[in-house]
Amino acid sequence: MTSVPFSTLTPDLLLDALASIGILGDGRLLALNSYENRVYQVGVEEQLPVVVKFYRPGRWSCEQILEEHAFSLELADAEIPVVAPLLINGNTLQQYQDFYFAVFPRRGGRVPELDQEGRLEWIGRFLGRIHAIGAQQAYRHRPGIDLHSFGAEPAQWLLEHQFIPADLTPAYRSVVEQALEGVKYCFDRAGDIATLRLHGDCHLSNLLWTEGGPHFVDFDDSRMGPAIQDLWMLLSGTREEMNLQLAELLEGYECFHDFNPAELHLIEALRTLRLIHYSAWLAKRWDDPAFPMTFTWFNTQQYWQDRILELREQIALMQESPLSIAGGNR
Repeated sequence: MTSVPFSTLTPDLLLDALASIGILGDGRLLALNSYENRVYQVGVEEQLPVVVKFYRPGRWSCEQILEEHAFSLELADAEIPVVAPLLINGNTLQQYQDFYFAVFPRRGGRVPELDQEGRLEWIGRFLGRIHAIGAQQAYRHRPGIDLHSFGAEPAQWLLEHQFIPADLTPAYRSVVEQALEGVKYCFDRAGDIATLRLHGDCHLSNLLWTEGGPHFVDFDDSRMGPAIQDLWMLLSGTREEMNLQLAELLEGYECFHDFNPAELHLIEALRTLRLIHYSAWLAKRWDDPAFPMTFTWFNTQQYWQDRILELREQIALMQESPLSIAGGNR
């Protein structure tokens, strides 16, 4: 990866890239909220606007991107509301100069309000359908969500590259080791858990709601992992509130795909891995000028003090009994 991977991605290059595959932009460009990649809404002459995603160089291989595209198309073919890439000249993945990119139809919507009756059950039905298809075959090229790639490796990278302030390094090293032991403990309690192709980053910003219900966007983080990974990020509030939310999600989910209740042991473990991974994700991209300008709170003394406290809280939570599903025994 170059030190500034998007430094040459000018508006002219963007329009030239689209012209190379027969899409004539009219000059109307709107940068959308994305930092991992660069994503723009582009006006097109005498047609509806499109969304174009330029992939961060060096992050995914072509094979990995194409696997994600194939999964999205498979879901769209099953009439599941996902935003899949457009097939242009027989390909979903395009190349122009040093960049790989894909074009998507523009889809509107707003972040869903989950406290409205029936919303979580509705989302759960579609997640169940996504997972039913995701379980039919495994990714061959894309990685999985596991203790090493989401926990041990990013933690080690942070320590080796001296992102942790020197006076906090011993505390961070100790707490992250304890946290990873807690993650292993949770996975051991859960036992043999099946993995499947997931959305992978199923938080509210990747769900858009319209009068016709939800649709799912941005499968860029799609990986192999346990089903609960696509459910736990939709839960919030007190333990009792999360129990009720989970029950509503599963009410819809289990219409289409079985849920293994042993996976409830993994919720806090997966949250812990995400916290560690997120810090390393920011650190590994700190030479991209967009990151210091946007994440001004990162890599300060206070930031790392808060992460140490956060991991200590996670260690305690991983020792507790898992969530239960209100209203039933599963």
